[in-house]
Amino acid sequence: MQIQQLYDIYTKYPSVQTDTRKLKQGDIFFALKGGNFNGNTFVQQALDAGAACAVIDEEGYEIPGKTFLVADVLTALQQLAKHHREQFSIPFIAVTGSNGKTTTKELIHTVLSSVYKTYTTEGNLNNHIGIPLTLLKIKGDAEVAVIEMGANHIGEIAGYCKYALPTHGLITNCGKAHLEGFGGIEGVRKGKGELFDHLRTLKDGTAFVMWDYDYLHDMSKGIQTIIKYGTSGKVDVAGRVKQSEPFLVVDIIKGSANTAIKTQLVGEYNLPNVLAAVVVGRTFSVPEEKIRTAIENYIPSNSRSQLVTKGSNKIILDAYNANPSSMKLAIENFAKLHADNKVLMLGAMAELGEESLNEHKAITDLIKQYKWKNVVLVGGDFLKIVHPFLQFQNATEAKQWWQQQQFANTHFLVKGSRSMQMEKVLED
Repeated sequence: MQIQQLYDIYTKYPSVQTDTRKLKQGDIFFALKGGNFNGNTFVQQALDAGAACAVIDEEGYEIPGKTFLVADVLTALQQLAKHHREQFSIPFIAVTGSNGKTTTKELIHTVLSSVYKTYTTEGNLNNHIGIPLTLLKIKGDAEVAVIEMGANHIGEIAGYCKYALPTHGLITNCGKAHLEGFGGIEGVRKGKGELFDHLRTLKDGTAFVMWDYDYLHDMSKGIQTIIKYGTSGKVDVAGRVKQSEPFLVVDIIKGSANTAIKTQLVGEYNLPNVLAAVVVGRTFSVPEEKIRTAIENYIPSNSRSQLVTKGSNKIILDAYNANPSSMKLAIENFAKLHADNKVLMLGAMAELGEESLNEHKAITDLIKQYKWKNVVLVGGDFLKIVHPFLQFQNATEAKQWWQQQQFANTHFLVKGSRSMQMEKVLED
């Protein structure tokens, strides 16, 4: 009954906030706790800023008529999100994977939005707090929702499915990401596969499966409906790279009348992301022309496969995150670029556990296979291995070097884990 009471308040004030700095008049403030903060201590500040109500889990912060006491604020947020989700009978599409999930989610959203009122995860609010907040932003006019799910350990995706209740799901891939939490590639597949485990329990669960990846064949077995995409074979939608410079152009060779979708994405590794958007659009009867136009008009942001021009220099800025799989693809893609002067500026990869040194060495071995004007490696375990390349402690030092070089007519790949903040290299 308590969640129903809280939901009654939410229906009056359908805007939720967990950060007093972003709070607006009439929001419900959820006083979450973290390692270094206690949201309960900000209750009065939230109310003074115009919060309609504050959800708390410590009696000492109760203010009659203004606070709602629960056993645990985070649990209450998730339960409220689940209750809200249960009010809808529309498709909920969950997207997870090691690489490309945010780009795939954005492409699917832009395609579906061309026909339907579509709600989706903002940015990468894809964790135990972001997903409930995303669900609570879905309004009654919703016709479809696209929910991104990130994870770095076993059990996380299964937990999200309990309150997001996806009807459709897509795993972009299972690569070498968050190995520290997952314990290896098999752990990654088990963790990401929890989405398919959920869909398998539904009478009408639907999975979109990149059929080029054999491991997804086994992972998707038993799901009621499997819709396949890939580069060849018995798939519903097939496509291939027609052109990769300066932007990716995709030819759809099966399952769609579209040919030559001219994207604004950098890198052949975005092919599966584009095909995913095409197959989802096709499944939901989005007209072919609208699918093509939506994908062609999508411009990446937030340091994800962005092409940045600075004077006569061109920079592929892919610095939002990195793991061994995505780093390898990015380097190989950059090596194919038809340009004389190419510079790698790579930040270290995080959350790799005991495999970290070996994975960083494997990247340096890969780099040695190609010819570069310069190679700059920054921070982390790149500093702990022997290699012949330039190295710096952090992105600030790398930026100082970059500014001193006065490069012209040069192409750069800037990539690294989020903690390395490699985008700082380009700041003026």
